Amino acid sequence: MNSAVPADNRPNLLLITTDQQRRDTLGPSAPRFLRTPHLDQLAHEGVRFDAAYASTPVCVPSRVSLLTGQSSLRHGMTHNGATSSVLSPGAPTLPARLSALGYATVGIGKMHFSPPRAHHGFEELVLPDDYYRHASRTAVAAMRHGLGQNELYPGMATVPEAATLTSWLSEQAVEHIRHRRDPTRPMFMWLSYSKPHPPLDPPEPYYSMYLSAPIPEPVVGDWAGDDAPAAFLRQRHRGSFDQLDPDTVKAARAAYYGLVTQIDYNLGRVLAALQDIGELGRTLIVFTSDHGEFLGDHGTGNKVFFHEVSAGVPMIVRPPAGASPFPPGTVVRTPVTLADVLPTFVQAAGGTVGDDVDGVDLVSLAAAPSPSRMVTGIASGDGGPPGVPYYLAVTDGRHKYIWYPEGPAEQLFDLENDPEERSDLARSADPADPAELGRWRERLVAAVRDGGGERYLDGGRLPAVPAMGDTPAEQRATAWPGYHTDAFHLDVRH
Repeated sequence: MNSAVPADNRPNLLLITTDQQRRDTLGPSAPRFLRTPHLDQLAHEGVRFDAAYASTPVCVPSRVSLLTGQSSLRHGMTHNGATSSVLSPGAPTLPARLSALGYATVGIGKMHFSPPRAHHGFEELVLPDDYYRHASRTAVAAMRHGLGQNELYPGMATVPEAATLTSWLSEQAVEHIRHRRDPTRPMFMWLSYSKPHPPLDPPEPYYSMYLSAPIPEPVVGDWAGDDAPAAFLRQRHRGSFDQLDPDTVKAARAAYYGLVTQIDYNLGRVLAALQDIGELGRTLIVFTSDHGEFLGDHGTGNKVFFHEVSAGVPMIVRPPAGASPFPPGTVVRTPVTLADVLPTFVQAAGGTVGDDVDGVDLVSLAAAPSPSRMVTGIASGDGGPPGVPYYLAVTDGRHKYIWYPEGPAEQLFDLENDPEERSDLARSADPADPAELGRWRERLVAAVRDGGGERYLDGGRLPAVPAMGDTPAEQRATAWPGYHTDAFHLDVRH
């Protein structure tokens, strides 16, 4: 009887995500001083997408898009909520699809599933909760300080680098690759880092790495004054981001960049583990983030809104060695989204997707970039008028149009000539032709309807409601800084 393990030449699949990492931390728009050698190498070997978006720049909606291959318009999670409310047991999630194709699946890191131990198709999960429970049994305590997870203030880790959550997650990935994986099946691993999401608390040497660097000044658009859209102003006031002094913002940015480099350096350990066992060359790697961070730009912090620094995410795809249909170092400017990750992996695993998936295979797209593609955006929550989203948005990569139902208000940006969105063409000194704005409203309605979001329209039209009229003082009094200890019951600790 032949007991040899059958050969399976399909690639391993590695999804690496960070939390709240801006797109401009990679590529030509990244600060020249920022050190990301391992991500840069992946881009040199594969393809970098310079117009990648989160359709809803919030943690849970982005993770549901990664799991389902659907935009938020279709899966319906447009704010942070319970994943189990849109993902029923047995749902065809990314790990479930890959498991059915014969892959061994493991999720390591922040999943933000609810309930936290819901597997949503994974065979194995290792969560930040395991880090906190592990630390309670060792001589080195878990990270503990008073900074909240929505505060834009700099701090320092209260533990050595080797004891941080970032390091621990990397070690769990290395351990799985070297010792726990099933060698008879190809592997799918989602390694999900919790940083650089606040609290902005890098350990040394990353805390000091950029303190003397030429930190870029915040970008402030001509539209970001006290007459900005009401929904946008509410976020600014609820976080009191407009009251941060410039030195604090500069220090927060230095800490943020330190966290990005810490992840990159730790990622080198994971790539080395794959190389040690001879699997790096046959592994398809996708790197991205769930959303960005304003980081003081336009006078605010956090994410949520569909501006480039918030909705724009880094995206790199590195195919297995010898399997790339495009030259190494390719750069694609066609808009892509997190929904494209699922079909990319399923296609590589030898499977197919149906009409229930909005995304496309990124490898095929990189080999033959689409001349035009529309990407939609939406977010909602309890911080605005009930019954309407904060905004609906659409971009073709050349322009971006945003409709805010509260007010209502609208914005139009020329991304080709104004990539930092300094000038709102809907209100600038040289405003857009009113007829052109009307055409963008029609495009947005069509994109929302075509994307499965008919329920977010009002009789087939863009919704519009009066401003709530709450004062800045009332908005500041309803802040949610995100205070959490290691005893918090949800999987959102950083």
